[in-house]
Amino acid sequence: MKLKISVIGLGYLGATTAVAFAKLGHEVIGIDSDLTKLESLAAGRVPFYEPGLEDALLEVIASGNLRFKTQHDEETSEALIHLLCVGTPQSKTGLGADTTYLFNALDALAPFLNEDALVAGKSTVPVGTAAELAKHLASKVDFPPHLAWNPEFLREGTALQDSLLPDRVVIGVKEAWAEKLLRLLYEPITNQGVPLLVVDIPTAELVKVAANSFLATKISFINAMAEIAEVAGADAVKLSEAIGMDERIGNKFLKSGIGFGGGCLPKDIRGFVARAEELGVGQAVGFLKEVEAINLRRRSRVIELAQEELGDLTGRRVTILGAAFKPETDDIRDSPAMAVAEQFWMAGAKVVIHDPKALENVRRVYPQLETANDLDSAVQGAEIVVLTTEWKQYREADPISLGRHVTNRLIIDGRNALDVSAWQAANWQVVALGRNLDRIPALV
Repeated sequence: MKLKISVIGLGYLGATTAVAFAKLGHEVIGIDSDLTKLESLAAGRVPFYEPGLEDALLEVIASGNLRFKTQHDEETSEALIHLLCVGTPQSKTGLGADTTYLFNALDALAPFLNEDALVAGKSTVPVGTAAELAKHLASKVDFPPHLAWNPEFLREGTALQDSLLPDRVVIGVKEAWAEKLLRLLYEPITNQGVPLLVVDIPTAELVKVAANSFLATKISFINAMAEIAEVAGADAVKLSEAIGMDERIGNKFLKSGIGFGGGCLPKDIRGFVARAEELGVGQAVGFLKEVEAINLRRRSRVIELAQEELGDLTGRRVTILGAAFKPETDDIRDSPAMAVAEQFWMAGAKVVIHDPKALENVRRVYPQLETANDLDSAVQGAEIVVLTTEWKQYREADPISLGRHVTNRLIIDGRNALDVSAWQAANWQVVALGRNLDRIPALV
């Protein structure tokens, strides 16, 4: 059944959500007050990098299933479902999430809200936010509004695929009517065998932050083991492989390196801790503080490894391979790669950054750092190369060819992503977090 819906907020989540539901056959109206963003999307240009999304955007615009507006009007009031997809960034005054944009979005929607429409939140929020939003919306309209929560589980780099064929759909509802409507919305997905789980609204709010906290904990656990492996003469990569074979543990998110980043995991675990403390149960998630501490330590460890090999870093030419927090995105928010680059720069090194997609963002946010558009130029004259984002281009790079451009064949594998034997065979000294590799002296 084709439904008419609005998607409020067209950032990363909203733009992807709008395209996905339009591709599934629904009639979608995207709402965002940023005229520049809307003009870009209406022209078929996605203002961030996400594989496959731009082609899908052009397809759904051509089909007529997706249109854009800067504000609500009589047409959007006809929508059966309004999906809230606005951002919930970390507060500027604390660790909690700033939910201001959600309340502002409801203020803009209220004059056009039909009493038979459903408002469904997809943004990541502190548990209890939905109840506050429902109360706020009720004060703005003269009828009892309907509100549900439908958390998103998008992964940057595979966001469109995650939207069209997710692991699961979770809906938090109070009314059978709302459940039925959301089931119709997701029918093209559930017909493909994707499970749909119906829960209460507080549980729906908790699902995303709980999942992200678990994943962050798993990453920091193997990085804690890597700290021990380094001093014990063990190999964290082999350790991860061994324990990951236990089906109760699994090998996903169990790769040692410089840790997690991006716009979700760091923000979400900080916000989760803050909210738990507000609820008087902060001790329940106190371990997440150490999860983040481990994560930050692994970034600093890269600098320590470089100093162990080169001594004083002042004036040393360092090439950083990767700026985005993960491959297949241009997102540098809370990127471990950029944290490492900054620390090298603060230690006095001459830092050059290469990334297949994120350099425009690097130049905008970190104008003090040098960038290079091609890989050969990036490593030219380098005394140390540091792999910080495991892009395919770096994993498959020819160490012999790159070796002709550097001053010193020394590389730190911050993601444990390289074929160490191939690099060592090309006379590179390879240093990796959590590993005790046979050292081949760097060429001086």
